Amino acid sequence: MISELKDKKVIFFDVGYTLDMPASGDWMFTKKFLAEAGDALEARGNEAVRRAGNIALRFLAENHLVTTVEAEEEQFYRYYSILSDELGLGLSEAQRREIARDRTRNMENYIPYPGIREVLETLSKTHRLGVISDTWPSIGQQLEYIGIARYFSFKTFSCFLGVFKPDPRMFEDALAKAGVPGEDAVFIDDSVRNLEGAAALGIFPILIAANPASDVETSFLKIHDLRELIR
Repeated sequence: MISELKDKKVIFFDVGYTLDMPASGDWMFTKKFLAEAGDALEARGNEAVRRAGNIALRFLAENHLVTTVEAEEEQFYRYYSILSDELGLGLSEAQRREIARDRTRNMENYIPYPGIREVLETLSKTHRLGVISDTWPSIGQQLEYIGIARYFSFKTFSCFLGVFKPDPRMFEDALAKAGVPGEDAVFIDDSVRNLEGAAALGIFPILIAANPASDVETSFLKIHDLRELIR
């Protein structure tokens, strides 16, 4: 085990690009969406897709207090409707609803990183473990599907608070559930910005750069594989 963990009581993990990754290579552009959008999406330029994606993401961000899987599915129906309308993809209502249902309920959209069960099993013997994640209510099924839900005693999910990291309310909620001050906790995330938010509350930050886009220069401790934590 790395020395930075030895005097800590609780380890919090992000989920996306920390414990798992998207099967399609993108959290929102799922395999189902790409198959249904097909040539129409490919014909649009990168800038047009980026702009439409930002508009659709703004809708999600402004309506993030979502407490049921059914409400999540409806929200993603709106998300994919915005994309279709902005890009002129011509997706029917039935297609939009099927894409939204797949995004919400198809757990094959997620691929666990190698070795995460070994890491969590090992760390759970010496620490209490928790999750702090920007996500939606189906996260429960996601953690069950990748076989790691049982390791977490504390869960802070943005959809139940209506705010995203690095909002301090996310970290305050996690610390309150764990019953420890920040100085007793570690947070592992793929975003330096999120880690800065955690560090402001005294939580020890570790950058996970399993995703190459997260492999940036930082003063924080950086790892590329969670298995480094227990070597």
